[in-house]
Amino acid sequence: MLESALTCPHCGFMSVEVMPTDACLYFYECTKCKALLSPKSGDCCVFCSYGSAKCPPSQESRACCSGSATPAKR
Repeated sequence: MLESALTCPHCGFMSVEVMPTDACLYFYECTKCKALLSPKSGDCCVFCSYGSAKCPPSQESRACCSGSATPAKR
């Protein structure tokens, strides 16, 4: 699964996003309230913390995010 619905914990806005398969998305800017989301403690990316689906590496039970980061969506 490569799409995940990110839900902002600040305003509740939900946006369906395509997850990168070769990098983590460490930061995401909510398109409604402009809050900058970052992963919760213990999670590797915003999809694992706020998404309807975990990131592709986590879905496949393999090591996640080999140090590559994708900048915040604007």
